Amino acid sequence: MGNRPDELRALLDSVAKQDGDPIEVVVVGNGAPVIDVPDGVRTVNLPDNLGIPGGRNVGIEAFGPSGSGVDALLFLDDDGLLPCSDTGELVREAFAADPGLGIISFRIADPETGLTQRRHVPRLRASDPLRSSRVTTFLGGANAVRTTVLAEVGALPDEFFYAHEETDLAWRALDAGWAIDYRADMVLFHPTMPPSRHAVYHRMVARNRVWLARRNLPAPLVPVYIGVWVLLTLARRPSLPALKAWFGGFKEGWRTPCGPRRPMKWRTVWRLTRLGRPPVI
Repeated sequence: MGNRPDELRALLDSVAKQDGDPIEVVVVGNGAPVIDVPDGVRTVNLPDNLGIPGGRNVGIEAFGPSGSGVDALLFLDDDGLLPCSDTGELVREAFAADPGLGIISFRIADPETGLTQRRHVPRLRASDPLRSSRVTTFLGGANAVRTTVLAEVGALPDEFFYAHEETDLAWRALDAGWAIDYRADMVLFHPTMPPSRHAVYHRMVARNRVWLARRNLPAPLVPVYIGVWVLLTLARRPSLPALKAWFGGFKEGWRTPCGPRRPMKWRTVWRLTRLGRPPVI
């Protein structure tokens, strides 16, 4: 969004230093012009902020329909940094070794402490962030996606704008038979920040939870999933303004269109359960 030029330049430098074949880079200006990028870096300037999934989808199409001009795409937050030069090669090796692997979620670590926040480990058993595993979702700002996944199941949901768009894509990919890995050895440095720093956080988290369920879950699981998240939200004892924003988003999620409904197969529900995260939490 044009407000972190130094961090963006550091990220681009870390991508340029990756081992192996050069990585083609596109920077999307999401409602802000992109300036002062290295030679060879392509830019797309959007007149309006399309939100996180909307901006990333524009980046996908910059590589051809559904990114078809390349085999895989890395999505990296503009204030992140790849501390190791072998990450690109690790991604190539992982996809080459496992034709069924569709998405890789990197480990996010604070550059000062090296610690990984629990919320950045995309599984319920998150106490050991250094353990790699198969998972049921991925981190939006630090991942790699095989472009055949996008061609098969579609891109990120533009209408979500912010929050849970990754899980929407992950569930569709899993329903199509693809696997998702969390790889602790593929690291993105990113400063530790609370997600609630975004003004829209509580409203969109709630709205998009409802949309996620309405779009993807078998009908009997929709009220279960939503009910569990209402209870979890109340158990976390948010402030009164945060709770009001959350319930405003909750109502919005039921009252507004959520896009096409494509409920996952029951065998996918069972697959998610075997992976340790049944789609009710």
